[in-house]
Amino acid sequence: MNTQLSSLSFPIYEDKKNSAFFYEYRHKLLEERDSLGLTESIHEIDAMMLTVDPGKSIEYIAELSLMSAYCYLYTLESDSHWTHVMRADDSSPDLIVREVKHEGIRGIFRSLNEVYPVGSEKPHSRYIGEVLRVTDLQEVVKLQQKRGFSFFSESEMLRLELPRNFAISKPSPYTHNIVAYCQRQKGEEKHYQLGVSFINTEASEVCAQAKQRQQELGIYGLILPVDHLATRIYSQNREVAVLEWLSLSSYYYWGSLDIVDQNSTTNVTKSIHYANELHSPAKVFSANNTPYFVNHLKIFPSPTENFVRNYGPRLHHIAMGVKDGAVHGTENIDYVVDAIREQGKSFLLDVIGSKSEGLKQIFSSASEHSSLIIEYVQRFGDFKGYFHKDNVAELTLAAGIEEELIRIESEAQKWQ
Repeated sequence: MNTQLSSLSFPIYEDKKNSAFFYEYRHKLLEERDSLGLTESIHEIDAMMLTVDPGKSIEYIAELSLMSAYCYLYTLESDSHWTHVMRADDSSPDLIVREVKHEGIRGIFRSLNEVYPVGSEKPHSRYIGEVLRVTDLQEVVKLQQKRGFSFFSESEMLRLELPRNFAISKPSPYTHNIVAYCQRQKGEEKHYQLGVSFINTEASEVCAQAKQRQQELGIYGLILPVDHLATRIYSQNREVAVLEWLSLSSYYYWGSLDIVDQNSTTNVTKSIHYANELHSPAKVFSANNTPYFVNHLKIFPSPTENFVRNYGPRLHHIAMGVKDGAVHGTENIDYVVDAIREQGKSFLLDVIGSKSEGLKQIFSSASEHSSLIIEYVQRFGDFKGYFHKDNVAELTLAAGIEEELIRIESEAQKWQ
């Protein structure tokens, strides 16, 4: 396979300088990826997978149906799982919500939670990873194996009850996420080879009720598909996590922002194939600038690394785009947030940013079902950047305060 695509042709926007190792291997790995044809064969994020604790999937479907553009589509039932498929539209990633049928089920994804003090309290609740569309599954897997990546065997896939038309990498040692590949030609219908397909009446009903509520609130159509996915990792794994994702995907390195006030760095990668993130979301990696054990020497803030120590490396939030514009003089993001607040959903702070700065953002409180935060982001006009550093600092601080309160409450309950 040969390709004319050049993953190294994009400008880098950064005020955080990386190591010589990072720049050397970014160049070598992306050059190799292009020459092997992997950049041409690996396309958009086709789906995102997560799992929730027993009995929580219907409640989470209701929550997502109200807070996002996602709608419930159908359910796949296998021996020990229900796998619910949600979709926003045909040109953005599906969301696959898995639920184990009983608490005693064990597996690799549960084990990734159990060694962390807060993560262990919801042992089945975690984001699993992304499914990437490929045009030649066999060739992509063969090439990635030659580059050192490991994949679940057929017997492991059967035991874990994962779709048989996927090839799935072993969880990353840096992010604890998997990357799956699924062969599908552009325009072909998505499908997942797993168990028996049916319509779950309860899931369908709660989704319909949420969409009706969106219509009544005047927010239906204002919330767009996923803008970006943000993973938090340990400080020492920041560069290698980004390089690993670049090696497994067809994304390029957009740049890194040094969030000095929060002792953190935010690193952005984007799809080489699709300029619009709503078609294939940006992947963002955040990490402390210093490891936790030196913070007491200079009193560094450490919200990002504290999250990882409590939950483990994992996805922190899913950011939903908000349509640019206003409703009766109120910018869409403010209108959406006010409406959702009225439904009892809480947020960590007020909407931050401004039209003059180019974007506005806000974090919800973490979901009790998935532990994930929903972010809303509205970009105005021809805003050229991706984030505003001051916004990121405020969001990081707000999330850190909530996570510290959760940790304290968790420890108190253990002593009762």
